Amino acid sequence: MQDQGAERPPDDPVATVGIWPARGATRAVVLVLNGGKAVSREVSMSTQLSVLRMLPFAWAIRRRTRSQGVAVWRLRYRFRGWNGSEASPVTDARWALDEVRRVHGDVPVILIGHSMGGRTAAHVGGDPSVRGLVLLAPWLAAGEAVRARPGLPISVLHGDQDRITSAAASAAWGERARRAGADVSVRIIPGGEHFMLRHFWQWQRLAVAGVLDQVAQALDRPTVRS
Repeated sequence: MQDQGAERPPDDPVATVGIWPARGATRAVVLVLNGGKAVSREVSMSTQLSVLRMLPFAWAIRRRTRSQGVAVWRLRYRFRGWNGSEASPVTDARWALDEVRRVHGDVPVILIGHSMGGRTAAHVGGDPSVRGLVLLAPWLAAGEAVRARPGLPISVLHGDQDRITSAAASAAWGERARRAGADVSVRIIPGGEHFMLRHFWQWQRLAVAGVLDQVAQALDRPTVRS
């Protein structure tokens, strides 16, 4: 993907969240960030493939963590696109983090994002509530800035057959994040492609394990188990 300019947006679009609540008190939140397009002012819809693609991941995380006090929030952006320097979904992710604090107070938040959602997660990694990132085939431009705090756990998964985003760029960004003090793991999935259909169960197993480990670290206890 490459950054491009964008046309004027429609009037009054709003970001929303779908929430799968925890059982009992909410102790942590996993915020799910789907992919999108480089440029699009089309309003995001729940039926779009980029949104549906993340549902199996969100559901698996919910099943494994709900009884442990973890809520799963699924962000629906205002627009489908990144839209150049506007970085539209970053604004939406910051709004969602503010909403988590408004609703649940100062609970830890783990971000899991695919493609554009991974880039969005990387841009808000310095937020004080964010306690971990799981980036799936992230769209990380050459020289993408690292905004993660020192010590932040980051898991990056990328397929070596991805023809839409760059596994090499993910590895380079991960190395820069590591030099900045983040706790980074980069794993390349042989034969994996961008949409995570090939070797899906491997993608899901590794992604969910990364989230569970980060939740456990944030709550300072052993890894969450069902």
